[in-house]
Amino acid sequence: MGTDDVPLDDKAKRMRDLLSSFYSPDPSSTPNAPSKHGTLDAINTTSFDPDQYMNLLVQKSNLEALLKRHVEMAAEIKNLDTDLQMLVYENYNKFISATDSIKRMKSNIVGMEANMGQLLDKIMSVQSRSDGVNTSLFEKREHIEKLHRTRNLLRKVQFIYDLPARLGKCIKSEAYADAVKFYTGAMPIFKAYGDSSFQDCKRASEDAVAIIVKNLQGKLFSDSESIQARAEAAVLLKQLDFPASVREFAEAIRAYRIIFPDSGRQLITLAQDLVINHFETTEQYVKRRISSANLLGVLRTIWADVLLMDEVLHEAVLPDFSLEAAQGAVKKYVASTFTYLLQDISDVLLRVNVSPKEAAEEHPLQVALEASRKAVLQGSMDVLLDFCQFLDDDLGLLVKLRDFIIDWVQEGFQGFLSALDDRFLLLSGRKNSSSPDQGLTEGAHSEKVLAGLVLVLAQLSIFIEQTVIPRITEEIAASFSGGGARGIENGPAFVPGEICRIFRSAGEKLLHHYVNMRTQRVSALLRKRFSTPNWVKHKEPREVHMFVDLFLQELKAIGIEVKQILPQGLLRKHWRSDSNGSTTSSRSNPLRDDKMSRSNTQRARSQLLETHLAKLFKQKVEIFTKVEYTQESVVTTIVKLCLKSLQEFVRLQTFNRSGFQQIQLDIQFLRTPLKEIVEDEAVIDFLLDEVIVAASERCLDPTPLEPPILDRLIQAKLAKLKEQNPITP
Repeated sequence: MGTDDVPLDDKAKRMRDLLSSFYSPDPSSTPNAPSKHGTLDAINTTSFDPDQYMNLLVQKSNLEALLKRHVEMAAEIKNLDTDLQMLVYENYNKFISATDSIKRMKSNIVGMEANMGQLLDKIMSVQSRSDGVNTSLFEKREHIEKLHRTRNLLRKVQFIYDLPARLGKCIKSEAYADAVKFYTGAMPIFKAYGDSSFQDCKRASEDAVAIIVKNLQGKLFSDSESIQARAEAAVLLKQLDFPASVREFAEAIRAYRIIFPDSGRQLITLAQDLVINHFETTEQYVKRRISSANLLGVLRTIWADVLLMDEVLHEAVLPDFSLEAAQGAVKKYVASTFTYLLQDISDVLLRVNVSPKEAAEEHPLQVALEASRKAVLQGSMDVLLDFCQFLDDDLGLLVKLRDFIIDWVQEGFQGFLSALDDRFLLLSGRKNSSSPDQGLTEGAHSEKVLAGLVLVLAQLSIFIEQTVIPRITEEIAASFSGGGARGIENGPAFVPGEICRIFRSAGEKLLHHYVNMRTQRVSALLRKRFSTPNWVKHKEPREVHMFVDLFLQELKAIGIEVKQILPQGLLRKHWRSDSNGSTTSSRSNPLRDDKMSRSNTQRARSQLLETHLAKLFKQKVEIFTKVEYTQESVVTTIVKLCLKSLQEFVRLQTFNRSGFQQIQLDIQFLRTPLKEIVEDEAVIDFLLDEVIVAASERCLDPTPLEPPILDRLIQAKLAKLKEQNPITP
């Protein structure tokens, strides 16, 4: 049997099965798996069993069929061999072709790498040339853009200068819509520069617009004009923010009541809505910073309109109705005035931002204190003078509001001074802002609060208590006495005693806050000094440690600040009596009297014994006293706190003999400069001795330096300081 006798579909199926069996050796992936009992068709499956197939074939076929099947199978085997041979040849040809392609790609890539390098060089060259062109044309491009902006600006300027002529042409041709369009377009420039650069143009344009408004009003109230023309005139007048006059409105009411006698209720509602609209506009107006004279002008206009409408619509009781509406506008003006005053004072205080060099040369804290004093006192007096115009005016509306205005002013000062106290605490960093609109304190909290600002706030609080509040009280008693509209049961609106207590307490808090801020800064320096070295392995002292210089520099900066802000106090130098030792140290002088014959151990024991005995028999010294508003008191308190911190830091360490002697040297050097800046030398001696005692108690071998060595090291330090500062005596 030849291959041509096999149908094409069967041949394709057989080829597919053959390839599937070749590339998919997994029996589980072959579809149509045979069942347990074999069939004659199972010869093409992967689970083919020859013995089972032969037994089945013999049972079902005769001899002739067996011979026929033999011939068929021989032909199929030959065809399969041929197909496999062709498959191998085809795959081999494809493999050879792929190998040739890979060789050609390798040869092409070798040449391409050099081409890519050349391409990269050309791209870099193009980029450099492009950068050169951009650089060479940059100035010209900037100049062209500048000229373009200048050209646009000149066009706008030319438009402003041509505006009066344009408006005149529009008036002649009655092109009022174009005239309104031109004028409203120029309004932003007139608002910004109308009082300086374009003053003449603005005046001429306003004269032309006045003619336009007059003509539009004539169209609006002319019976001969069409409804459309009158409507257009009304729209243009509204664009110019020029409403119809109340006089014409009153005439319209009179005519309307004649035509419609029963329209009184609608007219009353309309008139009241007009009054409400006027005062709502006034409330928006007072949100800006205006003077009382400007507000009085607005109120006079509104009151005149109210009286005019009251003549034709008396049953609306518009004067009483407007009185209720006016209360909100005037009260908001009073409140906004105090808000602006608080803002002015805060702005002055926020300018306190100086460097130590400026503080030493220009006295900026003193300037800031004087400016803030002026802002508080003069600002309060200006506000009172501004409010007095409401009481001095004879406008009927204000006469009826007189008691309310007095109460509002007194309540306003009470609230303003309380808010000022909160603002002081906020600026000093003692209180966090809970209001979302406290953007003004960002300048104070963007970095750490300046200690100088806190000192200014403390002194300013005392100034407000002692000067500002009594002055405000006198002015209120003279010009704003009476009132009572808020009711007797609510108590007085302005309580100066309470405000004085608030600022007295605020001044004390701020002064203590300044002392704490400065003390914490110095304590950080002392903590670093005593926590850094290994005191058990400390070397012998050769000079006064540099932390002493840093300590004295900090105290000098504090002295510069307090001299600008605080007055000098009464000089009270407390010296120790002879029975308690000399003015230098009642603990160290007995040690100086010891003789060289004692051993180091005996001398150390003697020192501790004498120290404790001196402590028992020494006069009682009050270390911490109330901080006064004087230079000496503040500096003395800071020095006391720093020395107590120094004593605590010493108690946390363990010293060898050299470390103890270094502490002795540093403390002994500090005695003289500290006594020069404090008012209580006895306390300073006591605290310095306490540091020495604490060091000796924490020392493994508390043997002090010999007096000659101690004096020689101190004199060497003084000579070195004199060389560094030859001007200083």
